[in-house]
Amino acid sequence: MARGKTTAKAARRKARKLKGRIAAKKKKEFLYRGKSLEELQAMSLDEFMGLLSARARRSVSRGMVNKNPRFFRHLERGDEVIRTHSRELVILPHMISKTIAIYDGRAFKEVPVTIEMVGHLVGEFSPTRKTVKHTGVGVGATRSSKYMPLK
Repeated sequence: MARGKTTAKAARRKARKLKGRIAAKKKKEFLYRGKSLEELQAMSLDEFMGLLSARARRSVSRGMVNKNPRFFRHLERGDEVIRTHSRELVILPHMISKTIAIYDGRAFKEVPVTIEMVGHLVGEFSPTRKTVKHTGVGVGATRSSKYMPLK
């Protein structure tokens, strides 16, 4: 092949590379059960309950708002960070863009609420247990377990 000439395969590869550089990937809009954020926030609580899973729908219908009046009062007031011990609250569309400090049994963990969290429980985003991180052999263990055979 003569210098400077490209094959069809090489030309296609070059075009694909250029196309990849030019077209920046757009972030896909998140939809909850086919509804956008604006549509969710425009819905009444009864309409939104129809979209929830059975467990969350039952929790909301049995008076989630009435059981936690202080939390919802702070939410309506527009406080920056709302502290709560209640881990069983279902995240509703009007909580989006707020920050909720959830008690994990030791401290409050601040969690910014996003649209992807709608329909989940608040406690899912603040784990109560830490992962176990083991150190060397027998650290803090009994005398017998400190034995490590020589290689």
